[in-house]
Amino acid sequence: MRRASLNRRGFLGRTLVLGTSAALAGSARGDEDGRPPVTDPKAIDGDDRFEPRWDERLTVTVGLDGRDADLTGRDDKVIQAALGYVARLGGGTVQLLPGTFTLRHPVVLPSRVRLKGSGSETILTKIPSNAVTLADDSDWYDREITLTDAKGFRVGDGVVLRAKNAHNGSPLILKRTLVGRSGNRFRLDSGLRENLWLSGKPTCSSMFPLLTAAERTADVVIEDLVLDGDKANNEHLDGNYAGCVFLQDCNRFTFRNVEARNYNGDGISFQITHDVRVENCYSHDNADLGLHPGSGSQRPLIRNNRLDRNTIGLFWCWGVRYGLAEKNRIDGNRSDGVSIGHHDTDNVIRDNEILNSGQVGILFRDEARGKDFWPNRNTVESNRIVNSGDDRGVAIDILGKVHDLRFRNNTIREMRGPAQRTGLRISAEARDITLVDNRFEGFASEVVDLRQGKSST
Repeated sequence: MRRASLNRRGFLGRTLVLGTSAALAGSARGDEDGRPPVTDPKAIDGDDRFEPRWDERLTVTVGLDGRDADLTGRDDKVIQAALGYVARLGGGTVQLLPGTFTLRHPVVLPSRVRLKGSGSETILTKIPSNAVTLADDSDWYDREITLTDAKGFRVGDGVVLRAKNAHNGSPLILKRTLVGRSGNRFRLDSGLRENLWLSGKPTCSSMFPLLTAAERTADVVIEDLVLDGDKANNEHLDGNYAGCVFLQDCNRFTFRNVEARNYNGDGISFQITHDVRVENCYSHDNADLGLHPGSGSQRPLIRNNRLDRNTIGLFWCWGVRYGLAEKNRIDGNRSDGVSIGHHDTDNVIRDNEILNSGQVGILFRDEARGKDFWPNRNTVESNRIVNSGDDRGVAIDILGKVHDLRFRNNTIREMRGPAQRTGLRISAEARDITLVDNRFEGFASEVVDLRQGKSST
């Protein structure tokens, strides 16, 4: 009965459902050029803009044994097989039953699928990383590497290749899959396109994100599972390449009730990925960033999450625009609670609790590399910012030539004594900073406005 119940659940009756939400929104408005609205969509071959809202799609269950599961296994291969199957049939759900799945390769999410766990009882983790040096030079056009010691590596493994550029000494980081083997010699899933010469001290390491997707993947839901990066047994890899989740050049992903923890890098990172929703998730105890809406990502929605004990809780990267961060609890991050910078404009940070930040509660970064690279036209309202930094800590720090910021109805509190702490600091070069009905408590200086060379208490 349990298996039948799982297999017959429709999942398109929920929000952001695999390619139909945007189409249905469009049907209600009609076309701007005057064509009539689509009020009763029908499945038409080749029409991927409008689709009926189906009550049921295929569900495939995956478990550690065969008693309740359609597919049985305990690693990435069985999850990948299930995802491939439902994607081939136009989309559906892969339901992961309780258990711990230990990955040797990232799970690569296809379009129009939902990956759903069984809450805290479903854990995806990874093997410990193992770094070895390369034994031979590989040129940029090669599709193979030779390791000094292949112990611990298998065909099918996800790996990171790292070296110094032989020409200028800059770092090279390449993500590949081992797809063939003869002794210590491995074929790769794609060509190197970089020179991995022994002079650059190249290494191969079993490092990868737990969940990722190919470029142009869209309309994916991930919910009700735990992602554990096993930080203690894995090398560091930053959020431009990996994390518990890493996406690039994708659209319309939803994360709901996902716990991302213990990655030696970021919790959830997405780059140039638009209309991402992260709701009711818990990203904690990661080495770098709890949540990383990355370069060029438009319209992220970040709501009702907990971001605890990372280096930075919420890091707006470069060119993140028209986003909303609302009702999040951001607690105990070692550096900043929230950091926003290069071309991150027209965002709203509203009704969050930002607590016990190691350095700054909310940091507006100085971006003095171009004409107007600062995080302009952002709104910060109705937040509660408590206990930021050390004895000289600053709750909100506005750096550089940023302009057109609005701060309304925020409560900014220091409960450890005033010492030399500051509630809000405004740089001498900032302009058009609007402060309305903000409440400060417990600071030596409530507002330090370097434009005027004075402070208020």
